[in-house]
Amino acid sequence: MTVIRAILTDIEGTTSSITFVKDVLFPYARTRLPAFVETHGDTPEVQHWLHEAAKEAGIIEAPRQEIIELLQRWIDEDRKSTALKALQGMIWKEGYENGDFQAHVYPEVSTRLHAWRADGLHLYVYSSGSVPAQKLFFGYSEAGDLTPLFSGYFDTEAGPKRERASYEKIAQAIGEQPGHILFLSDIVEELDAAKAAGLRTGWLLRAPLAVPDQPRHPAYADFDAIVL
Repeated sequence: MTVIRAILTDIEGTTSSITFVKDVLFPYARTRLPAFVETHGDTPEVQHWLHEAAKEAGIIEAPRQEIIELLQRWIDEDRKSTALKALQGMIWKEGYENGDFQAHVYPEVSTRLHAWRADGLHLYVYSSGSVPAQKLFFGYSEAGDLTPLFSGYFDTEAGPKRERASYEKIAQAIGEQPGHILFLSDIVEELDAAKAAGLRTGWLLRAPLAVPDQPRHPAYADFDAIVL
């Protein structure tokens, strides 16, 4: 039997509700984006990501308002843009720090993460949200500050979540053989890519979703159902 030494987890739909991101975080960033860019647009970090967004869109030069509208459209499309995710993370930072919201986590997640860490497993996050946004998410969660439990974070700078090479790169960064890493996600295409890279996989199918009779990956209704 292969020993699991590290757990790599997705966020949306896995540790936390998709609706929190869609109904709270995305609208918050969309509404505050124009004022944020006007207020912080001359800082080097914001300038860098605005330039990266324009480059991604194939825009050589454009008024700032056009870039704002582009970013808002990408929010509506849930585009997996590293530049957009970085800017969203900066806006969410203000929201978390102001107490405008706390990040949702499913009831059993905190207890299970603490138990796995106590058992000596190393915990990592891989999400399309930027690494700073991930740290804010777990730092300001409804279950308190969970960041001390995690050994590292990965975002789309490691590569797209549906590509095998991304998981190979993460395994190398973690310093574990892929077969000793368990990747948890609710997206089967991500699990397919992780499995192709040699990782063990766990498919989270939370209610009202039902675990199929013959799932493509080991499937679980919640973290408590996961047997290592």
